[in-house]
Amino acid sequence: MFMKRQYKGLFSMDVKKNAPTPLFDKLNSSDFAASKNLIYSDDYDISARFLNSYNGSVGTFNAYRREVERLIQWSWFVQKMSIKDIKKYDIEIYLEFCKSPPESWIGIKKAPRFIEQDAIRIPNPEWRPFVVTISKFLYKKGEKPSIKNYQLSSSAIKDIFSILSTFYNFLIGENFTELNPIQQIRQKSKYIPKRQNKIRRLSTLQWEYLIETAELMAIEDPYKNERTLFIITILYSLYLRVSELAATSRWTPQMNSFYKDQNNLWWFATIGKGNKERQISVSDSLLKSLKRYRIFLGLSDMPSVADSTPLFSKLIGKGPITSTTYLRKIVQSCFDAAIERLTNDGFKEDADAMQEATVHWLRHTGISDDVKIRPREHVRDDAGHSSSAITDKYIDIELRERHASAKKKLLKQDE
Repeated sequence: MFMKRQYKGLFSMDVKKNAPTPLFDKLNSSDFAASKNLIYSDDYDISARFLNSYNGSVGTFNAYRREVERLIQWSWFVQKMSIKDIKKYDIEIYLEFCKSPPESWIGIKKAPRFIEQDAIRIPNPEWRPFVVTISKFLYKKGEKPSIKNYQLSSSAIKDIFSILSTFYNFLIGENFTELNPIQQIRQKSKYIPKRQNKIRRLSTLQWEYLIETAELMAIEDPYKNERTLFIITILYSLYLRVSELAATSRWTPQMNSFYKDQNNLWWFATIGKGNKERQISVSDSLLKSLKRYRIFLGLSDMPSVADSTPLFSKLIGKGPITSTTYLRKIVQSCFDAAIERLTNDGFKEDADAMQEATVHWLRHTGISDDVKIRPREHVRDDAGHSSSAITDKYIDIELRERHASAKKKLLKQDE
């Protein structure tokens, strides 16, 4: 349940000079109280009900909160209208607004919506509805994000269409409005830049350097880096998202997430994107890595059904790792070391390209490598793809290999 905020006076604000105040706090907050002075309170109430229906996944909730909140703020503070009155033409105006919002609405860092002050949660004055970001590579070179460089990506536009369409279908079902203005836009493609989908992944050389670097780090400092080695191994081998390794209120990855079925085949159970459960087949190579990791932890070779030991525990303190940011930092430390080794060994081009790599590239790399040798349906199910069409995007021979096979192609056989 969300606390209603008082917005009297904000409706006359200059949107070019002032940023709106955040509307919705975190999921399942326990310190909310009602206020009677919220304009368009019906909008707020039904939006809160909609968002609370997505309490099964923090990631999904955050995405839906972002899009619903932006639409409400634009509708209230810019158009001075209720969301129930929005029509197709208004959505077209809204899309243009999202592409170029007032500078006062754009931030250069992700800030929490609410902060604690005197034991009370208050709106964070540093929060903004839109945020401009830069790549890791540019950030490491010393460049800073600038409001002037704000751009709305094609994936962000797709999120607007998808999430707001779901939102308005909910409003229709609740008899709050009669039409879905998103569905009335027939040519959505004109708002989305057509770009070739490129799977962001590590090359064969980059991956070999990364896993070898992780192994060397584990030998040098087992206490700290045996965990790092297994994190990288499992992300690649099981195509996991980093969020699937962090403990949450709904699920904690444990040793018994690895289990053996009645046919003595090993699987890994997880709850991933969209709060969906899936079972991933475990290779012999990964079982070997699991055995090494467990022996280091002082456990038996393989987990039993009753082994509820957290898969990845904190080094300081007790309990499982709950922060995806912390997991990303662990992996990034290995990326940085691998980049340094590539540079020292004369592979500067590969090292520079790897500066852009993120943790999610390990999932892409694992899928891309496996579709070369496994049936795509098997990879699809292990990856948790909703269709084979998504998996098909990974069916691409590594670019250097493709170029090498074409380099010596002859026009005439006697050349």
